[in-house]
Formats: sequence, structure tokens, C-alpha cells
Amino acid sequence: MPRTSVTAIEQAQSDERYLPALALALVNQPRATLQELASSIGVSKATLYRFCRTKEQLIERLFAHVADFYTEALTKSRLAEDSAQEALHRLILNHMDNKEFTIFIIYHWRPEFLNEDHHDRSWIDGQNALDVFFLSGQSRGEFRIDISAAAMTEIFYNVLGGLIDAERRGRVPRSGLAQLIELSLRSCICKN
Repeated sequence: MPRTSVTAIEQAQSDERYLPALALALVNQPRATLQELASSIGVSKATLYRFCRTKEQLIERLFAHVADFYTEALTKSRLAEDSAQEALHRLILNHMDNKEFTIFIIYHWRPEFLNEDHHDRSWIDGQNALDVFFLSGQSRGEFRIDISAAAMTEIFYNVLGGLIDAERRGRVPRSGLAQLIELSLRSCICKN
């Protein structure tokens, strides 16, 4: 029997395809209305309105989606497997799958995401997972011990975000961006 309507799962997956473009549109046009955002990504205002009724809802939906994206990037990186350098390489590549989300977070970050009493612990959990990764690498002699694991986490996110944003602004080339990020983080790796 043929289906005549789209299932809720299919609709949600369809809606998610707009998120990278919307993330970038909110960076490029921070004061844009829903109509202007819809136009910039090539959909009608009605389509965007069905997706999110207000700009505030859109931003909150993006925050939740980006948190899920970062959690998945950490999981897919298999940080406890292989050498720290190989895991770091996977971590960089997985975070680059949707660079628009990193750019969105750079411009819309809220410090309260890292407060212990914030309702969404995924930001703190992600930060803690990276701290553990760097600390574990230090204990195996793969990362320098004169830089704290917390500092390495901060270096990672700042180098990643800074270079992705620099690429968006045309300051660094798209080709080789992952290698440039990795090269920038080599100062944390012990020389064998």
C-alpha cells in the first residue's frame, strides 16, 4: 500500500537538512527576520515557520542540535582507541563534518552552557570527555604534561573554531584546513 503522508521521522530528518544553512545565515545576518532567513536559505517563510515559529525557537533548536552534533563527533572519534594522535585526527575530522555549527557556536555561545546548573549537560559532558582524553594521553606519555588537560581542551576548541572561522572569512584555504588545525595542535603532542 503506498504511503500518502510523510512520517514524523522523515519530516524531522527533512527539517534537519536546513540546520547547517540556517546556522550560517544566523551568523551572516544576525538581525534577519524569519522571512529574510527563509529567503537566504531558499525556502518559503511558511516552510521555515513550520520548522520554528520564532527566531528564538530557531536559535534554541540550533543549540540543541549542535550539542548533539558535538556529542556524536566525540563518540565517533573513539577517543580511547589507537594512539592519541590518531584519535585527535579523527576528532578534528568529525568536528569538521558541519563547520557551520562551529561557526554558529562561535557567534552565539552562551557562558551559562558550562554552568553546572544548566539544563543541558552535553556541553559540560563534552568538555569533560576531552579533558579525560588529554589526561589519558598524558598518562601514556603521548601528550605533554607541562600543559594541563583542561588547557589542551581549550586550545583544541579555540584552534578549531578560530581556523574554521578564518576559512569562512577567506583568510585560510578550505583545502588542507584539517591539516592546518592538526599542525596547530601538535605543540600538545610529545616528541618521540
